[in-house]
Amino acid sequence: METFRRRLSSLFQQLQAPLVRLLARTGVTPNQVTLLGLLLSVAAAVLASQGWFLWAGLTLAVGSALDMVDGMLARSTGKASPQGALLDSVADRLGEAAVLLGLLLYYVTQQPEGWRAPLLVGLALVNGFLVSYVRARAEGLGVTGKKGLMTRPERVVALVAGLVLGWVEVALAVIALLSLVTWVQRLLDSWRALGRR
Repeated sequence: METFRRRLSSLFQQLQAPLVRLLARTGVTPNQVTLLGLLLSVAAAVLASQGWFLWAGLTLAVGSALDMVDGMLARSTGKASPQGALLDSVADRLGEAAVLLGLLLYYVTQQPEGWRAPLLVGLALVNGFLVSYVRARAEGLGVTGKKGLMTRPERVVALVAGLVLGWVEVALAVIALLSLVTWVQRLLDSWRALGRR
């Protein structure tokens, strides 16, 4: 899985390299790109809350693409910094939460009689955040916690696909289930690594 992710990341970097060079020439900073990506995620959340899933998915796809561009821009311009990395991580979490909360708002206001979709949103949100939290906590304790099927890029791809294709509940179920498997796997791997130390 890690090999596949590296190859896919390399492909995306090649495709986005011209945009990165253009942004570098215009003087746009990596942090500005990060904030623009967050704003697009919030816009996607607003669209999702109104039931405009196709447009929400396309907007989220563009915003998420900028998440890779900001890091490439920072490295290519020599502006990579711990502050930028922190901002990027926080923006990622906020953007993901915003879209899920937008969906929750839609389901609660437009389909108030149903309980399944709001539950799936909640499970996707909690399990997705636990994937990131377990990794951050493990790394804070000196071990890596990167393993798993459903990391943030996979969650975003699943959510974009679900929104664009109209299979939102299916995407939420996949995200919730595989994120649960992922954070449990990371927890167990980190537990064993800490025990060996």
